[in-house]
Amino acid sequence: MVWKPDVTVAALIERDRRFLLVEERIRGRLVLNQPAGHLEDGESLVEAVVRETLEETAWHFSPEALLGIYQWRSPRGHSTLRIAFIGSVHDHEAARVLDPPIVTTHWLTREEIAREAPRLRTPLVLRCIEDYLAGRRLPLDALSSNVAGTI
Repeated sequence: MVWKPDVTVAALIERDRRFLLVEERIRGRLVLNQPAGHLEDGESLVEAVVRETLEETAWHFSPEALLGIYQWRSPRGHSTLRIAFIGSVHDHEAARVLDPPIVTTHWLTREEIAREAPRLRTPLVLRCIEDYLAGRRLPLDALSSNVAGTI
């Protein structure tokens, strides 16, 4: 059997001590997550996180730093490799329809998010916030992308 983890990107966005989260319906359950999604073929990691944030929140995202790379295995045995970015949002498209399965967005404090721990999509949601608050940052140029197909 070939082990093939999902490669996902996530955006960590803080404003006025509140973090932007999405509320989404996954397998019939409402959960909270950072704006996040899968890397698509031909896309750089930065392009993916910008696209996913817009699709899930209607906010335009400007990545400023790399927070970290997280490997997680769900209780069901599914593996994910999450690349998390720190950045800010601007130019909200209020009339934009959010991608399913997103229900709505929330700006929540770290304490509010911690109280919602049972509703977090994965433990990585709070872990990313804790790493951010601890000052973890890597420059975006720590990433290398070769979407053009030449080395």
